[in-house]
Amino acid sequence: MTLKNVLSCLAAATIIALMSIGPLRAQDGDMLRVYMDHARVLRLERPVAKVIVGNADVADATVADSRTIVLTGKSFGTTNILLLDVDGNPIVDERILVSIDEGNTVRLYKQTERSVFSCSPNCEKHEQQNQKGSSGTP
Repeated sequence: MTLKNVLSCLAAATIIALMSIGPLRAQDGDMLRVYMDHARVLRLERPVAKVIVGNADVADATVADSRTIVLTGKSFGTTNILLLDVDGNPIVDERILVSIDEGNTVRLYKQTERSVFSCSPNCEKHEQQNQKGSSGTP
């Protein structure tokens, strides 16, 4: 096999790999991401009249003003948020993913138990994260 053939195969493999990653990024972009115990500001183009959070145990939404919503991650998981205008028309209908900030975390596995520690610079155990095995949550 010549160098030209190798480079052609490598270029084709790279293009195929990038094409397969594209849909994953698009799907991730459809979801609002919030870290647990952190807030995220949502600015709206139209005033909101009603705020509905699918599971208030996972996330909370606070109306700062008619065009500003503060979304807070409460526990690990997914839910959705629905923002309606005065006529009941949806302004926002999005899924929410609440996860841990992975930047400074350590996971400790002891048989079937998992503990998550947040380290910056000292490590402290996450109280809600002492689950058995690997559940579907991050």
